[in-house]
Amino acid sequence: MQKTLLLGGARSGKSALAETIALRSGRRVTYIATAQIAADDTEMALRIAHHQARRPAQWHTLEPLDLPSAISAECIPGGLVLVDCLTVWLAQQLFPPTEISADEGRYQVPADWQRERERLLEAIARAHGDLVLVSNEVGQGIVPMGAGNRAYVDHAGWLHQAVAQRCDNVLWVAAGLALPLKGVNPAAMAV
Repeated sequence: MQKTLLLGGARSGKSALAETIALRSGRRVTYIATAQIAADDTEMALRIAHHQARRPAQWHTLEPLDLPSAISAECIPGGLVLVDCLTVWLAQQLFPPTEISADEGRYQVPADWQRERERLLEAIARAHGDLVLVSNEVGQGIVPMGAGNRAYVDHAGWLHQAVAQRCDNVLWVAAGLALPLKGVNPAAMAV
C-alpha cells in the first residue's frame, strides 16, 4: 500500500506520470476526476476530454462531489485510486458557485472548509490500497492580486504540506521528469 503525491506546474507531466504509475501497478484502477464543468466553459470541457481519451477503457472513472467519501470507498486492498487533481477540488471547496468571486476585494473562506480538509486528510491517512494524488503547485510565482486568489494559493500550500506528510512518496514533476522529494518514484519501481 503506497500513497504518492505528484506536484508540479501546469502541463508539467504530472497526470501522464500518474497514469503511468497506475498502468504499471497491475492493479484495478479507479480514476477520480475532480473537475466539474460549467455549462459555458468550453475550454475546460476540452481539457477534460483530453484526459478522458488517454484513460484505458478498463479503468473505473468517478466524478464525485464528495472526494473524501470516494477515496474511502474506492481505495481498497489490491486496487489503486488515482485522484486528478487536488487543486481543482480545492478551488471548488473555496469558491462554491453560490459564493463570492475570487476576484472580489473581500474573501471569506467557507465555514465548512476546515471540516472538508480534515475529512480529506483522514481519508488519505486511512486508505487501504495504493493512492496516487495529482496537484498543481501554484505558489511559486508572484503574490496574486485579490484576497480570494491569495487565500487559494495559501490554502493550496497548506493542503500540499499536510498531504505530503501522509504520503510515502512525494514527487516534483517538471518537463515530464520526476524528482523524488520523499520516498521513491513508483513509475521507476513498477514492473
